Amino acid sequence: MVIRMRHTRAHTGNRRSHHAIKGKTLTADKDTKSTHVRHRLDLKTGKYRGKQIIDVVKKLVSKKEKKDA
Repeated sequence: MVIRMRHTRAHTGNRRSHHAIKGKTLTADKDTKSTHVRHRLDLKTGKYRGKQIIDVVKKLVSKKEKKDA
């Protein structure tokens, strides 16, 4: 039978130190200075890495039309 190793408080604390919740890293857009989560699309401008991905105005208009219909 195997002799189990001792679990000291220091060992447990070292393991749990990596379980801390970290805040999300925010990035400011160069042009508009609006903040967004890193590696994600900026929902206010519709841009990612300087390229226009989503036309935000067009999306808002279509959303309003669906709501009115």
